[in-house]
Amino acid sequence: MRQVLRRATVAAAVGSALLTGCSTPVTGTATPADPLTDVTAEEFAITGSTDGETDVDVRNAMADLYAFWEQAYPEFYGEEFTPLQGGIFAVDTDAIDYDAYPDTGIGCAREPIDPAEVENNAFYSPRCDLVAYDSAFLTELAEQYGRFLPPAVMAHEMGHAMQGRFGDAESQIQDETQADCFAGAWTRWVADGHAAHTSIRVPELDDVILGFLELRDPVGFDPDDRRAHGSGFDRVSGFFAGFDGGIASCRDDFGPERLFTATEFTTEAELESEGNAPYEDTLTIVNDSLPLFYGSVFPPAFDTEFQAPAVEVFDTTAPGCGDMGAENRDLGYCAADATVYVDETELIRPAYEELGDFAVATAVALPYAVAARDQLGLSTDDGAATRSAVCLTGWYTARFFDGDFADVTTISPGDVDEAVYFLLAYGQSATVFPDTELSGFELVGAFRDGFLNGGVGCDVGI
Repeated sequence: MRQVLRRATVAAAVGSALLTGCSTPVTGTATPADPLTDVTAEEFAITGSTDGETDVDVRNAMADLYAFWEQAYPEFYGEEFTPLQGGIFAVDTDAIDYDAYPDTGIGCAREPIDPAEVENNAFYSPRCDLVAYDSAFLTELAEQYGRFLPPAVMAHEMGHAMQGRFGDAESQIQDETQADCFAGAWTRWVADGHAAHTSIRVPELDDVILGFLELRDPVGFDPDDRRAHGSGFDRVSGFFAGFDGGIASCRDDFGPERLFTATEFTTEAELESEGNAPYEDTLTIVNDSLPLFYGSVFPPAFDTEFQAPAVEVFDTTAPGCGDMGAENRDLGYCAADATVYVDETELIRPAYEELGDFAVATAVALPYAVAARDQLGLSTDDGAATRSAVCLTGWYTARFFDGDFADVTTISPGDVDEAVYFLLAYGQSATVFPDTELSGFELVGAFRDGFLNGGVGCDVGI
């Protein structure tokens, strides 16, 4: 956020890595008709691969990706699927065995590539029509974000291979997020139990989303740069587009008009501070912007004026109003005194320090949305209310992004990502949402719905 004449933005706390060249509740069973089997090296050759866990997982994923695209490519692009003509290369960059590769390394005669060049990466080479990956890097990702992230990375790179067949988009960021979409579509196919060699359990989807957030561009990176991959939200949104809408969404919804939230910092001061305002300013910004948002949407949408609740912070011990104290809540809305309560000590200060100032905005916006539902006579204490509140918070964030509060505050690079991080880090805690069993993946999907589609999908009668 940028307060007028003052800085107030967030920047993500997690580092970034670049991959060259991610809602509705999950309904898939993640159980194929037959037991899963590992693909042998003889059945599916990957140059330089071993029998290590990461290489086996990648081999299984690539076999399933071939099966997926053999079905999907003719259906959605009207041509037969052609396998990678240059093959697939694995490199353990912690101990490269150059004897495992031909004279052209992990490239081809048209473009020889030293195996060391794949360090901390995975890529598709359009000149050679091949995919290469650093198995040491993918192993690190698996250790941090679960066993399914390396297969998801390979699904992203196979998405680039498909682009090499039907034609790339006009910008790098479109290509990268469309490849994320393809990865999401394949993940849904796996989650629905269609894969013979790969599986994913619903709880693992939270880790997959965290992994795609990790692989975002640095906050403030130029979205027009030829290396751009998108903000965390851009990448996650691309993944969700494929997971929810399949290949049709990936094919049809990634044109030049697609919305991207990645933006550059505009001043050296912003870059140096990574956009974070002093903590003391954040509640002022939130208290100014939330009434503006609901005050602007209530009259046209509901033919009534919005009555803003009070917002109060507390220190560790929740107030006795409603169920707040009994449930040891860190945030909530109490209808009895029309007040939003937020724990400063155990929630918003730690969230600010770990994530940034828009984490504070997200924390306050969630019970504030429950207050809006209460004013509309809707439920406030069930799973539907939780999903709706998250969706409304996405809508509020989008209005920030659109500049609707420019007289008071504006959004800055990284802000939207902060909301996603907050939902994944805190959203499943009973002290935040005691009335839901929604996964972090589903919470992020609800936020994305509100951000992209406004209040239509937020279950408030619009």
